[in-house]
Amino acid sequence: MRNFTASRVETLTPSGIRKVNERALAMERAGERIIHFEIGRPDFDTPEYIKRAAVKSLEEGEVFYTSNFGLMELREAVAGKLKRENGITCAAENVIVTAGLSEAVFDLLCTILNEGDELLVPDPVWLNYLNVPALLGARAVPYSLTEENGFEPDLDEIQKNISPRTKAIVIVTPNNPTGGVLSREKLSALAGIAAANDLLVISDEIYERLVYDGARPVSIASLPGMAERTVTLNGFSKAYSMTGWRIGYAAAPKEIVAAMNKIHQHNTTCAPSFAQRAAIAALREERDEVALMVREYQRRRDYAVAEINGMEGVSCLPPKGSFYIFINVKKLGISCAEAANYLLAEAKIALVPGGVFGKNGEGYLRMSFANSLKNIAEGCERMKKALKELAANKK
Repeated sequence: MRNFTASRVETLTPSGIRKVNERALAMERAGERIIHFEIGRPDFDTPEYIKRAAVKSLEEGEVFYTSNFGLMELREAVAGKLKRENGITCAAENVIVTAGLSEAVFDLLCTILNEGDELLVPDPVWLNYLNVPALLGARAVPYSLTEENGFEPDLDEIQKNISPRTKAIVIVTPNNPTGGVLSREKLSALAGIAAANDLLVISDEIYERLVYDGARPVSIASLPGMAERTVTLNGFSKAYSMTGWRIGYAAAPKEIVAAMNKIHQHNTTCAPSFAQRAAIAALREERDEVALMVREYQRRRDYAVAEINGMEGVSCLPPKGSFYIFINVKKLGISCAEAANYLLAEAKIALVPGGVFGKNGEGYLRMSFANSLKNIAEGCERMKKALKELAANKK
């Protein structure tokens, strides 16, 4: 029988995060107790008021298709949030609701990228920004985020990487996997580069609420002249602990939203109706639920950073945002993949090798601190012991 799989599928790199997760789950099924630091999923329950809104929607029979663009009430609520909290000039017609941020990324890149186009992406970065361009026959051109630069981009490198085929530049702030948060000054400089070279900016802000030490994320679309050349991507998964609800959105010039909708119509038709109602409640009825989660994340972050920096052969910068710590393991003398495999096998802790996020992720492990402080403390103790054993075995 012939191979029925399209050749374009071969361009995709399987998720390195899920590869670690599947191995960890297999070990659990075999009776091991694994501490999970690999998945970017809040460990808190979705706030009760959000769940009540979804239940009410179901009980009232809201189980049918909505507009492809999303409920007008939700689009208006998102536009209001963006104007109020992010300073972005926005109306409902500038918003499309998607089945999670992942779908928004896919629909947008399908909308803007022709075969042979180039997209500037951070390195390291979440793999969707590498895989989707490859699927479309476009090229993701990396720009470096390094620990030496505080995981901030080098503007000269970005300028050098721009070619006649460059269509857009992706920024992710707060960043996954580094936890970096771009300053207003850096964003202003990036805005200048985008305007001077007539580039679209794709601003992934899914972690905007998860920031620490007084960091204040800035939306690049709020800067002068940038609303008309920026697509702001966000959603409800991380801040509201709604990963399974699959509600995301894109805010963009209305002609881009209309074009994205052509892809969205044939992709998912619409986001789940009752989950859209829950998202409206999230925006309108929030009190201190997110703030309390962020306070707990900071407590966990501070503990884990102190512990990691006291271990043999590893170190880390305290992340300014997200719930990830990017651990430098270069002094161990083994690759990040080998380090991740060793710690999973010997310490029964699951971390993601940084190399899955790009070349500049080599030599790092991504640790999610979206786990209980008790598990983080136990995981750090296991890591410390395993690293001591690794060092002793090399002597």
